[in-house]
Amino acid sequence: MNILTLSWRYLWARPLAALLNLILLAVGLASLTFVLLSGAQLERAFERDLAGIDVVVGAKGSPMQLILSGVFHIDVPPGNVALSDVLALQEHPQVAQVIPLSMGDSYRGFRIVGTTPEYPRHYAAVLAQGEMWTGAMQVVLGQRVAAATSLRVGARFHGSHGLGQGGKAHDDDPYQVVGLLASCACVLDRLILTATESVWQVHENATAASDGARKTPAAEPEVTMALVRYRTPLAAVSFPRFVNSGTPMQAAAPALEVTRLLQMVGVGTDVLRAFAGVLLLTAGLGVFIALWNAVRERQTDLAMLRMLGAPPMRVSLLVMSEALWLALLACALGLPAGHALTALAGYALEAQRSLVLSGWTWTPLEAVVPLLAGAIAVLAASLPAFRAYSVDVSQLLESR
Repeated sequence: MNILTLSWRYLWARPLAALLNLILLAVGLASLTFVLLSGAQLERAFERDLAGIDVVVGAKGSPMQLILSGVFHIDVPPGNVALSDVLALQEHPQVAQVIPLSMGDSYRGFRIVGTTPEYPRHYAAVLAQGEMWTGAMQVVLGQRVAAATSLRVGARFHGSHGLGQGGKAHDDDPYQVVGLLASCACVLDRLILTATESVWQVHENATAASDGARKTPAAEPEVTMALVRYRTPLAAVSFPRFVNSGTPMQAAAPALEVTRLLQMVGVGTDVLRAFAGVLLLTAGLGVFIALWNAVRERQTDLAMLRMLGAPPMRVSLLVMSEALWLALLACALGLPAGHALTALAGYALEAQRSLVLSGWTWTPLEAVVPLLAGAIAVLAASLPAFRAYSVDVSQLLESR
């Protein structure tokens, strides 16, 4: 009987202890896989959505809120700003591009964003069907929006007030779908894009209807915020100060705010890593104790193997193989479980029309998981394997 077969049988000779150690090790590896997989995907999403956006300009309030609502579209914007103030930024010598965004409505939880064609061009978005909007009340759907709503080119729908589900529908102003975007793996996948004039028209009509007369308010047109790209990196020094002190708006630097966000998220990530570390340490200790006791109980068996011609190294490898079997089984359970946890988190975020997490992607960092499992197995089995290697056959048989 070879080492692998015999070590497998030895492992399950004490099924309860083996199962407990297997569960602890698998749960620890699953937690670590979840942290690595979700962290890598969120980092890629942040980098992808922030690409080319140097600063976000909007109403005064929380800079973090401005970034989360204007770049990632996962928060409520702090308010509106005058269109004239945003247009004035285009004349600034340090500004290369200004992309206005207008928000306030949604459809089945997906945000309707009024903007210019420069916004999809910024993310290199490609049409899968139809064409870009050319006038008010025409929309282009992101890939996730089209998949979730089953809307196609030519379909009409009514937006709802507010950025979440359950708002009052704007029944008097239907949107018409004129195009569908191919997936860009970016924030556009979960947005409904239209002309800024569409947002103005819907809200002007809604305001007029609530006042009992269909009329256009005299107030100056507003937008929610603007995404700004600098002409030169040196603008990062002076332009935010100019906006914050010289205009009624505020400028929020995405790089700074996302760093703060990652630090806050990192606290939760550290807790999960610590939890996984405790489980792995406990599992390693359990494997060590189980193997140490097993070697003590199987001294007669080990002596018989030595008498039958097995060299000391082969006997010690028998103990080491038992631990490696456990590590292999834990990897076979822990890796899929970690992907399943990531998929569940992705479904929860999908229901909130938020960031995308997938359990079907792989990251090179996951190579650490089986290596770590193997290292724990080797460390836990080192002393028991050395003890098996050092068995004195003659002394043991004399004592028997």
